[in-house]
Amino acid sequence: MHLLHTPLILGLATLLAAAPVLADNHSNIDDKLKAAIAADTRSDAEKARDANRKPLETLRFFGLSDNMTVLELVPGGGWYTKLLAPVLAENGALQVAIGTDRVDAMVKAGDLTGVEVVQVDLSNFGQQPDGPRFVLEGLKINTKDVDMVLTFRNLHNFTEASRAAMNAEAFRVLKKGGVYGVVDHTRRHMQEDNYENWRRMDPVLMIKEIEAAGFEFVDFSDLHYRLDDELVYEVGRRSVSGNTDRFTLLFRKP
Repeated sequence: MHLLHTPLILGLATLLAAAPVLADNHSNIDDKLKAAIAADTRSDAEKARDANRKPLETLRFFGLSDNMTVLELVPGGGWYTKLLAPVLAENGALQVAIGTDRVDAMVKAGDLTGVEVVQVDLSNFGQQPDGPRFVLEGLKINTKDVDMVLTFRNLHNFTEASRAAMNAEAFRVLKKGGVYGVVDHTRRHMQEDNYENWRRMDPVLMIKEIEAAGFEFVDFSDLHYRLDDELVYEVGRRSVSGNTDRFTLLFRKP
Protein backbone atom coordinates (compact mmCIF):
# COMPACT_ATOMS: atom_id res chain seq x y z
CA MET A 1 0.00 0.00 0.00
CA HIS A 2 2.70 2.44 1.00
CA LEU A 3 4.85 1.41 -1.97
CA LEU A 4 2.01 2.09 -4.41
CA HIS A 5 1.61 5.61 -3.11
CA THR A 6 5.32 6.44 -2.85
CA PRO A 7 5.57 8.14 -6.32
CA LEU A 8 2.52 10.25 -5.51
CA ILE A 9 3.92 11.26 -2.13
CA LEU A 10 7.28 12.11 -3.66
CA GLY A 11 5.59 14.14 -6.38
CA LEU A 12 3.55 16.11 -3.86
CA ALA A 13 6.65 16.68 -1.76
CA THR A 14 8.50 18.04 -4.80
CA LEU A 15 5.65 20.43 -5.62
CA LEU A 16 5.41 21.63 -2.03
CA ALA A 17 9.17 22.16 -1.88
CA ALA A 18 9.08 24.19 -5.11
CA ALA A 19 6.14 26.37 -4.05
CA PRO A 20 8.17 28.79 -1.87
CA VAL A 21 10.68 29.22 -4.73
CA LEU A 22 7.87 30.09 -7.17
CA ALA A 23 6.40 32.50 -4.64
CA ASP A 24 9.80 34.16 -4.17
CA ASN A 25 10.18 34.55 -7.95
CA HIS A 26 6.77 36.22 -8.27
CA SER A 27 7.53 38.45 -5.29
CA ASN A 28 10.91 39.41 -6.76
CA ILE A 29 9.51 40.42 -10.14
CA ASP A 30 6.64 42.31 -8.50
CA ASP A 31 9.07 44.22 -6.30
CA LYS A 32 11.20 45.17 -9.30
CA LEU A 33 8.17 46.25 -11.31
CA LYS A 34 6.81 48.32 -8.42
CA ALA A 35 10.17 50.04 -8.05
CA ALA A 36 10.26 50.79 -11.80
CA ILE A 37 6.69 52.13 -11.69
CA ALA A 38 7.57 54.46 -8.80
CA ALA A 39 10.89 55.62 -10.29
CA ASP A 40 11.67 59.33 -10.64
CA THR A 41 12.74 58.72 -14.25
CA ARG A 42 9.04 58.56 -15.17
CA SER A 43 7.12 61.78 -15.67
CA ASP A 44 3.92 62.66 -13.83
CA ALA A 45 2.04 62.28 -17.11
CA GLU A 46 3.40 58.75 -17.53
CA LYS A 47 2.49 57.81 -13.97
CA ALA A 48 -1.01 59.22 -14.43
CA ARG A 49 -1.70 56.44 -16.94
CA ASP A 50 -0.78 53.62 -14.56
CA ALA A 51 -4.30 53.17 -13.19
CA ASN A 52 -5.68 52.66 -16.68
CA ARG A 53 -2.86 50.69 -18.26
CA LYS A 54 -2.18 48.47 -15.22
CA PRO A 55 1.44 47.68 -16.11
CA LEU A 56 2.12 45.45 -13.09
CA GLU A 57 -0.86 43.22 -13.77
CA THR A 58 -0.32 43.26 -17.54
CA LEU A 59 3.35 42.23 -17.40
CA ARG A 60 2.54 39.64 -14.74
CA PHE A 61 -0.11 38.18 -17.07
CA PHE A 62 2.42 37.96 -19.90
CA GLY A 63 4.76 36.06 -17.57
CA LEU A 64 7.67 38.50 -17.43
CA SER A 65 10.75 37.29 -15.54
CA ASP A 66 13.80 39.42 -14.79
CA ASN A 67 16.17 36.98 -16.56
CA MET A 68 14.43 37.12 -19.94
CA THR A 69 15.57 38.65 -23.20
CA VAL A 70 12.60 40.78 -24.20
CA LEU A 71 11.97 42.46 -27.55
CA GLU A 72 9.52 45.38 -27.54
CA LEU A 73 8.15 46.27 -30.97
CA VAL A 74 7.20 49.88 -31.77
CA PRO A 75 8.02 51.32 -28.32
CA GLY A 76 6.86 54.83 -29.25
CA GLY A 77 7.66 57.26 -26.45
CA GLY A 78 9.01 54.47 -24.26
CA TRP A 79 6.16 54.23 -21.74
CA TYR A 80 6.63 50.49 -21.27
CA THR A 81 10.33 50.65 -22.13
CA LYS A 82 11.00 52.68 -18.99
CA LEU A 83 9.40 49.93 -16.92
CA LEU A 84 10.98 46.96 -18.65
CA ALA A 85 14.56 48.29 -18.77
CA PRO A 86 15.26 48.48 -15.01
CA VAL A 87 13.52 45.16 -14.33
CA LEU A 88 15.71 43.35 -16.88
CA ALA A 89 18.91 45.33 -16.28
CA GLU A 90 20.62 42.91 -13.88
CA ASN A 91 19.75 39.44 -15.17
CA GLY A 92 18.07 39.89 -18.55
CA ALA A 93 18.11 42.13 -21.61
CA LEU A 94 15.73 44.55 -23.30
CA GLN A 95 15.71 45.14 -27.03
CA VAL A 96 13.49 47.52 -29.01
CA ALA A 97 12.78 47.56 -32.73
CA ILE A 98 10.63 49.50 -35.25
CA GLY A 99 9.57 53.05 -34.43
CA THR A 100 12.45 53.55 -32.01
CA ASP A 101 13.39 57.18 -32.74
CA ARG A 102 12.28 58.61 -29.40
CA VAL A 103 13.70 55.72 -27.37
CA ASP A 104 16.97 55.92 -29.33
CA ALA A 105 17.22 59.63 -28.53
CA MET A 106 16.71 58.93 -24.81
CA VAL A 107 19.36 56.21 -24.88
CA LYS A 108 21.89 58.48 -26.62
CA ALA A 109 21.15 61.30 -24.19
CA GLY A 110 21.74 58.99 -21.23
CA ASP A 111 18.15 59.33 -20.02
CA LEU A 112 17.44 55.63 -20.58
CA THR A 113 19.89 52.81 -19.91
CA GLY A 114 19.86 49.06 -20.38
CA VAL A 115 18.16 49.20 -23.79
CA GLU A 116 19.51 47.84 -27.06
CA VAL A 117 18.05 49.45 -30.18
CA VAL A 118 17.93 46.68 -32.77
CA GLN A 119 18.55 47.80 -36.33
CA VAL A 120 15.77 47.25 -38.84
CA ASP A 121 15.89 48.01 -42.56
CA LEU A 122 13.13 50.59 -43.00
CA SER A 123 13.98 51.58 -46.58
CA ASN A 124 10.59 50.22 -47.68
CA PHE A 125 8.71 51.70 -44.74
CA GLY A 126 6.00 54.23 -45.51
CA GLN A 127 2.34 55.10 -45.28
CA GLN A 128 -0.14 53.35 -47.55
CA PRO A 129 -1.21 55.71 -50.37
CA ASP A 130 -4.94 55.16 -49.87
CA GLY A 131 -5.21 54.93 -46.10
CA PRO A 132 -3.80 55.83 -42.67
CA ARG A 133 -1.80 52.67 -41.97
CA PHE A 134 1.87 51.98 -42.51
CA VAL A 135 3.61 49.47 -44.75
CA LEU A 136 6.57 47.33 -43.66
CA GLU A 137 7.82 45.46 -46.70
CA GLY A 138 10.58 42.87 -46.36
CA LEU A 139 10.76 43.31 -42.59
CA LYS A 140 13.82 41.74 -40.95
CA ILE A 141 14.64 42.30 -37.28
CA ASN A 142 18.31 41.73 -36.53
CA THR A 143 18.03 39.55 -33.43
CA LYS A 144 17.32 35.97 -32.36
CA ASP A 145 16.81 33.68 -29.35
CA VAL A 146 14.38 36.05 -27.64
CA ASP A 147 12.24 34.84 -24.72
CA MET A 148 9.40 37.33 -25.08
CA VAL A 149 8.11 39.75 -27.72
CA LEU A 150 5.70 42.51 -26.67
CA THR A 151 3.81 45.22 -28.51
CA PHE A 152 1.30 47.62 -27.03
CA ARG A 153 -1.45 49.30 -29.10
CA ASN A 154 0.45 48.98 -32.38
CA LEU A 155 -1.19 46.32 -34.53
CA HIS A 156 -3.72 48.87 -35.79
CA ASN A 157 -0.93 51.02 -37.21
CA PHE A 158 -0.05 48.56 -39.98
CA THR A 159 -1.67 47.07 -43.06
CA GLU A 160 -2.75 43.44 -43.03
CA ALA A 161 0.33 42.35 -44.99
CA SER A 162 2.58 44.35 -42.68
CA ARG A 163 0.99 42.84 -39.56
CA ALA A 164 1.65 39.43 -41.10
CA ALA A 165 5.31 40.38 -41.62
CA MET A 166 5.64 41.64 -38.05
CA ASN A 167 3.98 38.55 -36.58
CA ALA A 168 6.21 36.31 -38.70
CA GLU A 169 9.33 38.12 -37.48
CA ALA A 170 8.13 37.87 -33.87
CA PHE A 171 7.79 34.12 -34.40
CA ARG A 172 11.19 33.79 -36.07
CA VAL A 173 13.20 35.65 -33.43
CA LEU A 174 11.62 33.84 -30.48
CA LYS A 175 13.09 30.75 -28.88
CA LYS A 176 10.97 27.62 -28.91
CA GLY A 177 8.50 28.10 -26.08
CA GLY A 178 8.90 31.89 -26.20
CA VAL A 179 5.84 34.09 -25.83
CA TYR A 180 4.25 36.94 -27.77
CA GLY A 181 2.05 39.42 -25.90
CA VAL A 182 -0.13 41.99 -27.63
CA VAL A 183 -2.52 44.71 -26.51
CA ASP A 184 -4.68 46.87 -28.77
CA HIS A 185 -7.93 48.81 -28.92
CA THR A 186 -11.03 46.66 -29.47
CA ARG A 187 -13.25 46.82 -32.54
CA ARG A 188 -16.61 45.11 -32.97
CA HIS A 189 -16.22 41.64 -34.44
CA MET A 190 -16.27 41.61 -38.27
CA GLN A 191 -16.86 45.36 -38.52
CA GLU A 192 -15.23 46.91 -41.59
CA ASP A 193 -12.89 49.91 -41.50
CA ASN A 194 -14.41 53.35 -41.12
CA TYR A 195 -13.21 56.79 -40.04
CA GLU A 196 -14.11 56.17 -36.39
CA ASN A 197 -12.75 52.67 -35.90
CA TRP A 198 -9.53 52.41 -37.92
CA ARG A 199 -7.41 52.51 -34.75
CA ARG A 200 -9.36 49.59 -33.36
CA MET A 201 -8.84 45.94 -34.27
CA ASP A 202 -11.09 42.89 -34.18
CA PRO A 203 -9.53 40.60 -31.52
CA VAL A 204 -10.83 37.45 -33.24
CA LEU A 205 -9.14 38.52 -36.47
CA MET A 206 -5.91 39.30 -34.59
CA ILE A 207 -5.91 35.83 -33.04
CA LYS A 208 -6.37 34.29 -36.48
CA GLU A 209 -3.59 36.41 -38.01
CA ILE A 210 -1.12 35.63 -35.23
CA GLU A 211 -1.94 31.93 -35.27
CA ALA A 212 -1.32 32.01 -39.04
CA ALA A 213 2.29 32.99 -38.27
CA GLY A 214 2.70 29.69 -36.39
CA PHE A 215 1.82 30.73 -32.86
CA GLU A 216 -0.50 28.86 -30.53
CA PHE A 217 -3.03 30.93 -28.60
CA VAL A 218 -2.41 30.62 -24.85
CA ASP A 219 -4.75 32.97 -23.02
CA PHE A 220 -6.52 36.32 -22.87
CA SER A 221 -7.07 38.76 -20.03
CA ASP A 222 -9.95 41.11 -19.25
CA LEU A 223 -7.61 43.54 -17.47
CA HIS A 224 -8.41 46.24 -20.01
CA TYR A 225 -12.08 45.52 -20.54
CA ARG A 226 -14.08 48.74 -20.35
CA LEU A 227 -17.85 48.44 -20.11
CA ASP A 228 -18.41 52.12 -20.88
CA ASP A 229 -16.50 52.03 -24.19
CA GLU A 230 -19.26 51.52 -26.75
CA LEU A 231 -16.71 50.51 -29.43
CA VAL A 232 -18.17 53.21 -31.66
CA TYR A 233 -15.89 56.23 -31.41
CA GLU A 234 -12.33 56.99 -32.51
CA VAL A 235 -9.97 56.16 -29.65
CA GLY A 236 -8.76 59.75 -29.41
CA ARG A 237 -12.21 61.22 -28.78
CA ARG A 238 -12.77 62.78 -25.39
CA SER A 239 -15.44 60.27 -24.37
CA VAL A 240 -13.06 57.29 -24.62
CA SER A 241 -9.51 58.66 -24.77
CA GLY A 242 -7.42 56.95 -22.11
CA ASN A 243 -10.23 54.55 -21.32
CA THR A 244 -10.69 52.41 -24.42
CA ASP A 245 -11.61 48.77 -24.25
CA ARG A 246 -8.47 46.82 -25.16
CA PHE A 247 -7.83 43.14 -25.80
CA THR A 248 -4.84 41.55 -24.10
CA LEU A 249 -3.66 38.34 -25.76
CA LEU A 250 -0.85 35.88 -25.08
CA PHE A 251 0.64 33.47 -27.63
CA ARG A 252 3.41 30.87 -27.55
CA LYS A 253 5.89 29.59 -30.13
CA PRO A 254 5.49 25.81 -30.04
